[in-house]
Formats: sequence, C-alpha cells, structure tokens
Amino acid sequence: MAALAGFLAGREAARVMVPRGRGTILFTGASASLRGKPGFAAFSGAKHALRALAQSMARELGPSGIHVAHVVIDGGIDTEFMREAMPDRYKLKDRDGILNPEAIAENYWNLHCQQRSAWTHELDLRPWIEPW
Repeated sequence: MAALAGFLAGREAARVMVPRGRGTILFTGASASLRGKPGFAAFSGAKHALRALAQSMARELGPSGIHVAHVVIDGGIDTEFMREAMPDRYKLKDRDGILNPEAIAENYWNLHCQQRSAWTHELDLRPWIEPW
C-alpha cells in the first residue's frame, strides 16, 4: 500500500504540476526506509520502495521544476494515539523527546519554499534524544 499509494498520489500530483512548471511533492518515510528490523519486513520493504520512488520521481520531475523530497520521521509524534497507547514514552514530551507536529510541519514548509538551486531530496527528523 505505501509504495502504490505514493506512486498514484505522486503521479496525479505531477500531472497537474508539470504543465505549470512548478510544484512540490513530499513523501513521508520512517527509519524503516533506511534499514530493516526483525518483525518489520513488510513495513521496511514498503518504506524502502517509497524512498526509491521518491528518488526516481525527483530525477524525472526535477527538470520540469517539480521538487520531490522524502522525509524520514524517526521517533514518536505528539498525538493523542501516542498519549493513550504509549503513556511512558509520551512523558518524554516534557524533555522534547518526541516530535512536535508543528515542528514537523515547519520543516515540510521549509522544503516547499527552498530555492531550486539548492533543493533537499531527503530530510531526517528526529527528537534530540532518539538513538540512531
């Protein structure tokens, strides 16, 4: 689903953006985009495929003025789900130990606003205490 959904959404966005000669397509990955773990073969495979899709689309669409980037989200995000399902981990919020959604959004916006002379293709976002 991750790779197919990314392909379909990216293809449809590109169909609108290419005639305009500008646009930004951002894909969201995870640390699984970069490495596998026991028990996560399907997720890692899907995220690896999405990352490869983003790389291919960046090379194909860049000359048409379309900025394609892949964002690796490596850590828990401050959401109601995390607060309820992982209360011990959620306590790290007080130490900036989980990702703030507004900070994530600001990074996505910054990717969109980049000058094309220095486009970023991949950005890793993680809280400062996340081991990597």
